[in-house]
Amino acid sequence: MKYLLISIFLFMAYCALFAQDKGKIIIYKNEFYDSIKVVSPLEGDKPREKKKILRADFAERNIPQSVDEFESVWHTPPLSQGRTNTCWAFATTSFLESEIKRETGLEIKLSEVFTVYHEYLEKACRYIDKRGDSRFAEGSLSPVVLEVWDKYGAVPEEVYPGKPDSVLFHNHNILFDELKELMRNVKEENLWNKNAVLNNMKVILDRRLGKPPENFTWKGKTYTPLEFTKKALKFDKNNYISITSMLNEDYGKFIQLQVPDNWWKGKNYYNVSLDNFIKILRSSVKGGYSLCLDGDVGESGIDGYMDAAIIPTYDIPPEYIDAKARYFRFNNESTSDDHLIHCLGITENSDGYWYLIKDSGSNGFNGKHKGYYFYHEDYIKLKMLFFLVNKNAVKDILPGIN
Repeated sequence: MKYLLISIFLFMAYCALFAQDKGKIIIYKNEFYDSIKVVSPLEGDKPREKKKILRADFAERNIPQSVDEFESVWHTPPLSQGRTNTCWAFATTSFLESEIKRETGLEIKLSEVFTVYHEYLEKACRYIDKRGDSRFAEGSLSPVVLEVWDKYGAVPEEVYPGKPDSVLFHNHNILFDELKELMRNVKEENLWNKNAVLNNMKVILDRRLGKPPENFTWKGKTYTPLEFTKKALKFDKNNYISITSMLNEDYGKFIQLQVPDNWWKGKNYYNVSLDNFIKILRSSVKGGYSLCLDGDVGESGIDGYMDAAIIPTYDIPPEYIDAKARYFRFNNESTSDDHLIHCLGITENSDGYWYLIKDSGSNGFNGKHKGYYFYHEDYIKLKMLFFLVNKNAVKDILPGIN
């Protein structure tokens, strides 16, 4: 009997040691985005190509089954970004809405497109100053939202929705084509008159998004957007810090994140060890703070229909996920900065720590929990490049930050 029990134990240990997530080849689909294309069509739209991809089999994973399993912060309901590449605005706005609620008690839905409008102006200014040697694209990162709010302010969604009420989803494809053509002409014709270029850009933005208000009335008081942001929202950009973990840079200092969407070449990403990166992530969310995360969502272990993101063991076993594995993927560009999301809460089960994610991307609306994902901590550890968080959440781990 003794030897039988030992044999069973050794067999179970062997199975655990060499257990591997299964994968399967499927036809890629994104039914929610296809439905957006129906109500917001564009000339040249084509049926989706029947592309075969590898997708993880989640059968052996203990995925949370409900949003209610998580301890989470107050947040506005998930909202689709439509046919735009403005996840950065949607995720960061959602993060700041939760921060405003936590700090002031105010529950408010704010306009993402107000930020997008003024972000384009800032991109154009830098493009002109650098004589075309500056990235002009739809993408951006959360720290720039702080700068835009600090310079231009923010407004409630009802004041500036950025689209007609009759239009269900935002669609910026034509808008961006026109802006890109403007920038192309500026560079080819050497039209570096900043005021003239910005005036032309505002004509395009006003036509496609609507003209932003110079002032508005909210709860019986009249504000400019900047007054509203400072007085009503009590926003201070200096309350926030971006945390990253890059093996090729010294820890304990601010670095420039070398990704395309860091178009303004910001050097305000505080670099920490991967252990501290995860320690700050976990303690912040457990402490009632949320975070705005940026990273890669192009892996076989993320599935909108399963509402989950994991790192399959056929990619890399969890015990081998370390700073080297993380940087290796960044260095060979298999990890990119392709999406921003809002991390709301945390739970733990037999499979480890899971994080509740609010996602404005279309894939997040294909599953049972519309607009939500459940990210395993391993996925964040390996594939998320940085997060934006309130400085108070990190002061015990990084006492020198103020």
